Amino acid sequence: MLQVPDTDEEWRTIAEEFSSKWNFDHCVGAIDGKHIAIVQPPHSGSVYYNYKHFNSIVLLAVVDASYRFLYVDIGSCGRMSDGGVFNRSSLAAALESHSLNIPPPEALEGTDTVVPYVFVADDAFSLKENIMKPYSQKNLTNAQRVFNYRLSRARRTVENAFGILSQRFRIFSHSIHLQPEKAELITMTACCLHNFLLRDTASATVYMQADNDITASNMRSIARQGCNRSANSAMIVRTKLTEYFNSARGAVPWQESIV
Repeated sequence: MLQVPDTDEEWRTIAEEFSSKWNFDHCVGAIDGKHIAIVQPPHSGSVYYNYKHFNSIVLLAVVDASYRFLYVDIGSCGRMSDGGVFNRSSLAAALESHSLNIPPPEALEGTDTVVPYVFVADDAFSLKENIMKPYSQKNLTNAQRVFNYRLSRARRTVENAFGILSQRFRIFSHSIHLQPEKAELITMTACCLHNFLLRDTASATVYMQADNDITASNMRSIARQGCNRSANSAMIVRTKLTEYFNSARGAVPWQESIV
């Protein structure tokens, strides 16, 4: 399977790459889900039928700043939302139990503002202290637009990883004519091969300039747990990051022209 970082140093290395490549500080991964199309299993009814109007299993993934898969959860039925799949995943349980060994909250570079290390996600996920999502598009301030843009740049890594995966492995260009369990195995194998192929820097440059390597190996299994609503503390973290991205220390020179 895939290697989840398990030391402070490994998580900080990932955060440094997100900061230098995508201008999002204290980010340790981008989360998203992808629907893997399958032929409807016999007698399954609408269990695998998703909102995009085809049958699928869900690939939930966490990706680093160079499009490498750090964590995957594969096999949930297609009608579940990305957020629902995450809430039942071992990753959600690990975050809740503080067993991922992510570094404790630290000051943003050049400031006294202390914030936790976070994963970035889209609106399908709940806002939590360790999971940042965009502000609602209604009545945004300019500062909030800047935050949304900065988050979008970091979150694009997981979308790009899915794009690379589909481009390299053409089996994902059509419905897989196998039982869900077999489709799950194929998807896991493809994710491991994806990481292996990114070891070749020259090849990775063709695929959106990824580099370096990660070795496929065993990943711990952790009990599943349910979701929680956005907490006030999570909104405070998002506000602190918003203020930082709009400060002299945390802003990038081109962000105002983009938003």
